[in-house]
Parts: sequence; structure tokens; C-alpha cells
Amino acid sequence: MASYLLKRIFWMVPLLVGISLISFFIMHLAPGDITTSEASFNPKASEESRQKLRALYNLDKPVIVQYGLWVKRMANLDFGTSFASHQRPVFWQTTDKDGNVTLGMIQEALPITLLINVLSLLLIIGIALPLGVVSALKQNQLADRSITMFVFIGFAIPGFWLALMLMYWSGVQHSWLPISGLESMGHESLAWPARLWDTLSHLILPVFISGITGLAGISLFVRNGMLDVLHQDYITTARAKGLNENKIIYGHALRNALLPLITIFGLSIPGLIGGSVIAESIFAIPGMGKLFYDAVLMRDFPVIMGILTIGAMLTMLGNLLADISYAWADPRVRRGVM
Repeated sequence: MASYLLKRIFWMVPLLVGISLISFFIMHLAPGDITTSEASFNPKASEESRQKLRALYNLDKPVIVQYGLWVKRMANLDFGTSFASHQRPVFWQTTDKDGNVTLGMIQEALPITLLINVLSLLLIIGIALPLGVVSALKQNQLADRSITMFVFIGFAIPGFWLALMLMYWSGVQHSWLPISGLESMGHESLAWPARLWDTLSHLILPVFISGITGLAGISLFVRNGMLDVLHQDYITTARAKGLNENKIIYGHALRNALLPLITIFGLSIPGLIGGSVIAESIFAIPGMGKLFYDAVLMRDFPVIMGILTIGAMLTMLGNLLADISYAWADPRVRRGVM
């Protein structure tokens, strides 16, 4: 098992280099750069000023040289500085000679995205697992048909359309929930119970939108996995021995039915960090998804590469955790990798 893990970790390094290389070159295939965005906001910007700006950001050098400079910074765990006018560090905070601290862009956006996506994942697990189990146990009955219909509706509804409808219905028509940001005006002046409710009320719609499509997919996976496991011989044998039905379902069937979901949960780690571009943009939440979207529009290459690199690292980490979880859950896999 230890040699298997070391081998997997060793191969993650060249894989990460390959992903970063492909991402860097594809990103530079897009027309325009940060100077194009800067010039669009300043019609009086001359070609000479644009060339000076390109030289300042090393954009006048060949792409392979730019990639080499980026790799050199990455070797020191430095994601660079944003091309935007605020010149903020991409990843982590910096302190100038006067002692002033400037927060990193990812450092500021990451906790917000992590909070929203962890809450949506808990929502998915808390609802999808029971729905999938009930649907499998009540196969072809009214409960199963109703849950299946709910699942297909969840798949079919576009997330951005549902977000806009809920914003209009709950925020504009009835004024039940706030529809943008994470805090209301005057948040700091409220007592702590009111501040807590203010934050929670801002999170309800983004968390629901982030979780609804995943909820539909996970419940369908649980249903299909349970149906496959419930027809296995060892389940029939357990029932013939007179074991408690709840122990059979939740102690034996559900554990084995969840094996395919381990991979899905492992691959969901990048999503937890990457954020939802749709939800964060619609609800004006300053998370990782909106940060990435804004960086792409501005051709802010250091921010784009920072987020893509973190996403690639987390994807590989998710795969590794999924393999370890497989080995833990299934002794056959554990014997195979030892």
C-alpha cells in the first residue's frame, strides 16, 4: 500500500507540469491580453503605452519564455501578482516595507467559496442518500416514480434560470431573502444573533442553487447502486439467516452501493474550491468562481494560472483520496494494491 501511494504521488509531479504547460499555451491562444482590456477603458491610450505595459508584464517575450518565468516563480510557491491595476498578490498576502498587509486574491475568495460548497455538499449528502435508498427499496412504486421525476426535473432545469426565478420570487416579489452579496448594509452594527441570521439568509439561495443539480445526480447513483447490490447473493443469504432488515440495508447493502460514489466525491474536491461561476456571478458573491470569470474577461494570466493550477492539484488529490477510500472500503482492492 505504501509503495502504491508513493508511486502515485511521484507521478503527480510530471502530470501537474503537463497540465500547467497545456493550460498556459491554450490560454495564450485567446486573442488579446490585459493591455487590450486596459486600452478599452482608456480610449486615449497610445500604442507606445500599450507596448510599455506589455514589456512590464513580460508579454512581449515568447510564450515559452513566459512559461519558464512562471515555472520559476512556482518553484518558490509564488503565484505572482495580478495584472490588474490594484497589483494584488494572486495567492497569499504580502507585507510591504511599511508593514502594510495586502491580502491575496485567492486567499480572500477561497473561504467564501469553501463555505458555500461545503454547505451544498452537506445538503446533497443529507437529502440524496435517503432519497436514493427509498427509491431503490420502493422500486416501481409511487415513491420511486415521484423521486425519479424529481431527479429528472433537477437535471433538466438550467441553474441560471432557476437562480433568476428564485431571486425574483423570494427577493423581489416577497422580500423574504436577500439576493446579492453576503452581508446587508449595516451588518457590523447588528447584534450577533442578527448578524448570524443576516449571513445565513444570504447563503440560502446560493447553497440551494449549488446543491440542486448535484442532489439529483447523487440520488440517482445511490438508487442504481442499491438496486444492483440488493440483488446480490450475499444479501439473499443475510436475509435467509434472519438478520435485521435495517442492518442488511444500511450495514451491508448501502456500504457496497456507495463504492462508485467514492470516485464522485473525490472528484468533487476541485469543485469545492473552484466555486460555481453561475451562482457566484448571479448572486454577486466574491468567491473563486467569480474571481476566475473576471480574470478570464480581463486576460489576467497570473490569476487564471493560479486557479487552474490549484484546480489541477486538487483533482489529482481527489483521485488519490478516492483510491485510498476504495482500498479502505473494499478489502479486494486493498489486497490488490499491497
